Amino acid sequence: MNGSLLDSVNIGNWMLIAPELWVLTMTCVILFVDLYIKEERRGIIHLLGMITLIFAAIITLRGGYLEEGATQAFAFNDTFVRDRMGDVLKAFSYLVLAGVYTYAKFYMRQFSLFRSDFYTLSLEALLGIMLLISANNLVMVYLGLELLALASYALVAFDRGSQRASEAAMKYFVLGSMASGILLYGMSMIYGATGSLDLAEISTAAAAAGSGDIILLFGMVFLVVGIAFKLGVVPFHMWIPDVYHGAPAAVTLFIAAVPKMAAFAMAYRLLQSGLGGLHVDWMQMLAVLAVLSIMAGNLAAIAQTNIKRMLAYSTISHMGFVLLGMLPGTATGFGAAMYYVIVYSLMSAAAFGMVILLSHHGVEAEKLDDFKGLNRRNPWYAAIMAMVMFSMAGVPIFVGFFAKWLVIKAALDAGLMWLALLAVIFSVVGAFYYLRVVKLMYFDEPLAESSIEAPVDFRAAISINGILMIGLGIFSSALISVCMSSFT
Repeated sequence: MNGSLLDSVNIGNWMLIAPELWVLTMTCVILFVDLYIKEERRGIIHLLGMITLIFAAIITLRGGYLEEGATQAFAFNDTFVRDRMGDVLKAFSYLVLAGVYTYAKFYMRQFSLFRSDFYTLSLEALLGIMLLISANNLVMVYLGLELLALASYALVAFDRGSQRASEAAMKYFVLGSMASGILLYGMSMIYGATGSLDLAEISTAAAAAGSGDIILLFGMVFLVVGIAFKLGVVPFHMWIPDVYHGAPAAVTLFIAAVPKMAAFAMAYRLLQSGLGGLHVDWMQMLAVLAVLSIMAGNLAAIAQTNIKRMLAYSTISHMGFVLLGMLPGTATGFGAAMYYVIVYSLMSAAAFGMVILLSHHGVEAEKLDDFKGLNRRNPWYAAIMAMVMFSMAGVPIFVGFFAKWLVIKAALDAGLMWLALLAVIFSVVGAFYYLRVVKLMYFDEPLAESSIEAPVDFRAAISINGILMIGLGIFSSALISVCMSSFT
């Protein structure tokens, strides 16, 4: 693959990775500033984190890096790519992380955890996400993945005094290390079969070899296993319930929302950009993973009484739906999957934001019973949670409905009628545990009568997040168009 003309000028490489350089620089600045400020002025750290995200979005979306008529620009010997898909995913990563920071600040102050570690580690994870999204080489994929993973392990153990968090972090670390090793082994087999680490060259070699190269096929299997772990789909889902439950709610919020966009980008880069010639083979694997995830995720969620674990199994089901969009291997299918993962990140952020809102006096509102009678305590917050639950259930006019519609249509386009029907059936099954939350809020007696207090920025963020559930549903065409056009 020939890089853009920007590669002939060294500064062009640095211009293309300007958003990543900005995030890295500000992470170091926050680390340095934290050494010289008093504990009561830690709000400065939050402000610097938000400034980092705002200017990262401006730098990413300013454009101007593409030549006329080009759709991609490459840097550092084609190991890094800037394209429309990457820019859109990065922009939504900034947006969701800004919401995470707003919710997390309130949580950390309540639980005496307001430290700079959360911001520096999450920004390091964001840097890994950005590298994953723009990876055009197996080495870059692994670099971004490990940066994200190592920061995530540390975040799960953020509450140093919690034995449950430490246990969850250890499980996450052990299982994540195994998945990374499997992924690396798959990459080595693909390198051995194709003689290249560049995704474009791998694509050419895979198209020429087809299904006849057994080493290439084994490498593909290991890559799919690594992708499945990062998405959290069955049978590589065992870490999700324990990590979601054990981590502090602010960390669970981050892990549930932001990295999912990186996992989707990794799947697209590796499977479509790198192994598109083996589409028939990996499509069959993804179909099996999607079936298992949609079924097991929804059925297991029904039995949960802890809302963090319920949302964990819900995540497994939703990631199964994301896989449906990837099955055809077409621009429309990947556009549908990208739309779904963005919508899911927004829904997940709102759901865990409500968990944080109801937490108080050092006790997380992680039980379903904590939502009983919420309508009597605060009708607006009950309405927000109801909109989130309706959206996750796929009720028409809410944004989740259109996300499910698009990926089910993608499964039909792939000729998998049985899979589309199964997805519809289990969407109805899954609606039970979402509507159960709505029932608790509107028809049960509250366990507490105390008023729900939150700062202005939190109330504004959770209100906007909730309104987006119906606003993006009614005006869904704009975001769908952006996602679809990212692959054309």
